[in-house]
Amino acid sequence: MSDKHIVSGFDRDLASIEASVAQLGSMARDALHDAVQACILRDTQIAARVQAGDKALDQLETQTRMATIKLLALRAPSAVDLRFVLAVLEICAHLERCGDYAKNIAKRSLALGPHGQLIGTDRALLRMSDAVTQMLADALAAFLDRDTDKARAVIEADLDTDQRYNSLFRGLLTYMMEDPRNITAGMHLHFVAKNLERIGDRATGIAEQVVYHVTGEIPDQERPREDPYTSPDGRMNGQN
Repeated sequence: MSDKHIVSGFDRDLASIEASVAQLGSMARDALHDAVQACILRDTQIAARVQAGDKALDQLETQTRMATIKLLALRAPSAVDLRFVLAVLEICAHLERCGDYAKNIAKRSLALGPHGQLIGTDRALLRMSDAVTQMLADALAAFLDRDTDKARAVIEADLDTDQRYNSLFRGLLTYMMEDPRNITAGMHLHFVAKNLERIGDRATGIAEQVVYHVTGEIPDQERPREDPYTSPDGRMNGQN
């Protein structure tokens, strides 16, 4: 935090929480990278590592959230400090969900193992993964630097992520329509792409919290509407 408080312990608490958020972000990005690699390579060991690592991410998220709640209760922050606390609680939730999405991608890689590659989809997934990872990194950098310009750039980048997802979905749909043997692999790859799109949404949510923390205002622009093919948890409509 750039502004010093009369009670030095308050500054230490804020700095500790901020460091925990940075660590959470690093863990989420690593999980995302490894999960996509597991999918591309059909690597069961990497997939297992991602799934096992999600527990550590969840534990750190819980610890950070509890430390933030304790600070709220004991220090009674006001103004920008209160917004910091509220933003951190939201950001922690977003990062925890990013870890869940990475774990889900890793699970899909196990199901993809017996199935052949669909030409072009791996490159498309990698490009989408790179874009989403950059969004997540930029959103966290914006939080640490209190940079609203960078945060707003992340919000704007979400539209590109949605377009990448829609393009990939159409390609997978074409594969599945051309040959029924591609349906199983196509469906699993679709869910991978959907989880990536959701991570983009979470990065956007983090960026919005940065704007709130710094300015006190939540961006009022409309978020992209979710596509008609899936429910909010990434499952096809009608699927249990």
